[in-house]
Amino acid sequence: MSAEVDKLLHRLVQGLRPQVGERADALLRRLRDELPGLWEHEDLAVLALQEITGHLTTFLDLLDDQVTMAEVAPPELALWVSRECARRGLPLSGLLRAYRIGHMILLRQMLAEAARLSDDPELVSTIATRMTDSGFAYVDISSELVVTAYTEERERRLRRRLALTDGAGRRIGTTLDITRTAEELVEVATEGFADLVVVDLLDSAVSDIPSPHRSTDDSSLRRVALGTPGTVQDCPAGRPAHHYPEGSAQERALMSGQPVLRLGVEARGSAPWEPAAGDSVLLLPLQARGAVLGLVQFFRGGSTTPFDHDDLSLAQEIAARAAVSIDNARRYTHERLTALTLQRSLLPQRPVRNAVVETAGRYLPSGGRAGLGGDWYDVIQLSGARMALVVGDVAGGGLEAAAAMGRLRMAVRAFADIDLMPDELLTHLDDVVIRLRREEGRDEGDLSATCLYAVYDASTRTCSLASAGHVPPAVVTPSEQDAAGSVTRSVDFLDVPLGPPLGVGGLPFETAQFDIPEGSLLVFHTDGLTGSGASGVDASRAVLREQLAAAPESLEAVCDRLLDALLPDQPADDTTLLVARTRALDARHIAVLDVPSDPAAVSRARRFAAGRLTEWGLEDLSFATELIVSELVTNAVRYGRSPIQLRMILQSSLTCEVFDASSTAPHLRRARTFDEGGRGLLLVAQMADRWGTRHSREGKVIWAEQPLP
Repeated sequence: MSAEVDKLLHRLVQGLRPQVGERADALLRRLRDELPGLWEHEDLAVLALQEITGHLTTFLDLLDDQVTMAEVAPPELALWVSRECARRGLPLSGLLRAYRIGHMILLRQMLAEAARLSDDPELVSTIATRMTDSGFAYVDISSELVVTAYTEERERRLRRRLALTDGAGRRIGTTLDITRTAEELVEVATEGFADLVVVDLLDSAVSDIPSPHRSTDDSSLRRVALGTPGTVQDCPAGRPAHHYPEGSAQERALMSGQPVLRLGVEARGSAPWEPAAGDSVLLLPLQARGAVLGLVQFFRGGSTTPFDHDDLSLAQEIAARAAVSIDNARRYTHERLTALTLQRSLLPQRPVRNAVVETAGRYLPSGGRAGLGGDWYDVIQLSGARMALVVGDVAGGGLEAAAAMGRLRMAVRAFADIDLMPDELLTHLDDVVIRLRREEGRDEGDLSATCLYAVYDASTRTCSLASAGHVPPAVVTPSEQDAAGSVTRSVDFLDVPLGPPLGVGGLPFETAQFDIPEGSLLVFHTDGLTGSGASGVDASRAVLREQLAAAPESLEAVCDRLLDALLPDQPADDTTLLVARTRALDARHIAVLDVPSDPAAVSRARRFAAGRLTEWGLEDLSFATELIVSELVTNAVRYGRSPIQLRMILQSSLTCEVFDASSTAPHLRRARTFDEGGRGLLLVAQMADRWGTRHSREGKVIWAEQPLP
């Protein structure tokens, strides 16, 4: 039976081979009727007959055992057609359906021919089964290879599109110069996308460029950039104004603001950079913020694949980026100068040098289109030999970010004045950001910021910090001098719990406390310092560690050294740097007395204060100090809870502090004529230069500060 099947199948194949061309033509006509949309491209339709002929020949070879199933492959032309369909955006489903329909039509024809050659039903049935199995196997193999070729081509086009889009994002708008931005558009678009690009801008859009041919006509255009692959041509001197003819495609695109896709240009231009007849062209108005700035024209020669709608979409994306960059350049200078003046006026005007810390700071705007942003730092003197060190970063750039930074800086100072703990201060600051966003009608995420708030206490040599999404500070700890007299330093990054950025709301912040040796450097910065390097954050932090390990003695020199080592010539983000050298109070300048919760202990506290003032040579302050101590200790004994402690701190001023475990805070009030109390804090306020209350987890501290004589 097998021999008879092979013999009949051989006869069938031999009889069909002379008819391959005829049957391919009939099959193509059937496919045109079944799938009319697949033949809209005439050049592909011409190749379809050759492709079908190749498929028929290969299938006949498979049936006649001239090739095995392992060796069979569709004709190379089929793979080329598949790739070309992918280039033109034709759906893959249409190709696969054509394969299935063609396969079924061919099988029916061959089965009819087999039945004509033999009267044996069993033999014909066996041949039908073999042809069907072979046919389905061939279609599966062919379809798989065609799908692979199609997918590879689509992925290649997608990679090209992404590469072009990425290149446009990185390379267009690197400067705030209109002409350079237009040239960047030409450079990007002529790298594998267009053979010629021409950029014309309205005269009003380039009004800041000097020209002896200035026109007062709002519709006049000036050619600012044009080029071919690898070359950007010099524009005519002086950029003379010109107009496109009324009713031309260019004039329609400018007036309507709509892109134009044309498959041919009527005539060749006289200049070497103008298009030739038969070129395809894309005309795209350059629009930004609702205004038309000019026109960009993309051309492809007649020997290049014409532009399609995918190309139009890609060109619109590139042109939109360029238009925004050009418009940004027009607005940039005035806004930058205004915002920079505002920002610098809101930052500390001079370095701080006192008994608690010595500081130096820097603010550098970015070199990119955003210019300056919302970075800030601050140094705030607190009560009790403590100093607040603040660094923050408002998201965004320009005048709005600088204004938001000023508001947050003032809010931090207000909260610091009431001596909130770092985590509590950030919680209140988070509420401020949310409130500002709601008042200004912004969406969630439009106004956000990071902030690091640290409090250094020179009396205990401790630093308490809380972070709202901000990078941790570095601490540089000096070690002892070696035999050569040089000092080696250890550099670590404090492990501060990272809270959410300001503006998220509803999430807690956490305060961490660290012991900081005297003479250490605390280095605070925004992410512009370590996040702008090409090698990444980890590498930038390694450079930061290396530079700090060999830091010079001068804090100003430390700042300059870090900026030179870490920032490129044109940093992408603005940068704030704050360096503080910690100091410690001598134990002889701190006096502590534990006070029992007994009214009789008030006199002992007064005697203790007077004795310590005598030791410090400040007898002139005895009267005022004894009065302050008496009132504060009396309030703690009467209204507070044990334990109670009196602490006197001598630095640039004299501070008296009384701690108790109660959270109830006193307040200043006006005592009436016959009131027996209510005048204590009024007396303290009159005798002291400043006074206030600060709360902690354990209780509260009431303090009063007097200037030294």
